[in-house]
Amino acid sequence: MAERYVLQTEGLTKRYGKTAVVDRVSIGVREGTVYGLLGPNGAGKTTLLRMIAGLGRPDGGRILFDGKPWSRECLGRIGALIEAPALYGNLTARENLKVHALMLGLPDSRIDEALETVGLAGSGRKRAAAFSLGMKQRLGIAIALLKQPRLLILDEPTNGLDPLGIRELRALIRSFPARGVTVLVSSHALAEIGQLADDIGIIHGGKLLHQGRLDRNTDVEALFMDVVRASGREADAR
Repeated sequence: MAERYVLQTEGLTKRYGKTAVVDRVSIGVREGTVYGLLGPNGAGKTTLLRMIAGLGRPDGGRILFDGKPWSRECLGRIGALIEAPALYGNLTARENLKVHALMLGLPDSRIDEALETVGLAGSGRKRAAAFSLGMKQRLGIAIALLKQPRLLILDEPTNGLDPLGIRELRALIRSFPARGVTVLVSSHALAEIGQLADDIGIIHGGKLLHQGRLDRNTDVEALFMDVVRASGREADAR
């Protein structure tokens, strides 16, 4: 049976001036998986994700969503948390979601479902400003889930979290494919992607250097260094 891809990019390119920060990148995100996009800070991960999420315009190449050319209508089936979540600190978790649900014209049942999914149904009257960093990340993910997306994009979601917060967020992310949500997650944390991803893409200097399925026994750090070394970019990865 042929693989079904929720997302594909073909030669996707983004330039700032004469510099290609994303340089002819072609990835394929299989339906029902967690795809880990791995690379150091400044590798082009966020720029790539922003284009897929409709927050930046490519200078070349194209994006396919569910096998068809990307259009603004696709955003109704894509949820994204890129960089820090934009929260109203004086509102509760439910009130934050209510604001977004009203803007999207969604019923309150979506709010309850999203809060339950991320484990914030019992947060009560606590205001978002008093949330831990991990709770804020989960609330940001809940906002991204309101549309019941087929694809969820997460950019460095475990940044700044303590070990417990990382473990809880990892379990949450791993639960999404069983809920019908494919995940594209970026990180510079080699070991973390090793525990999260079914497939992996290694990006460095704006170029995709490696893509493939990830065996749970794979030493991701060794794989990353081998790939970077083979590309001649080892000094830049340090």
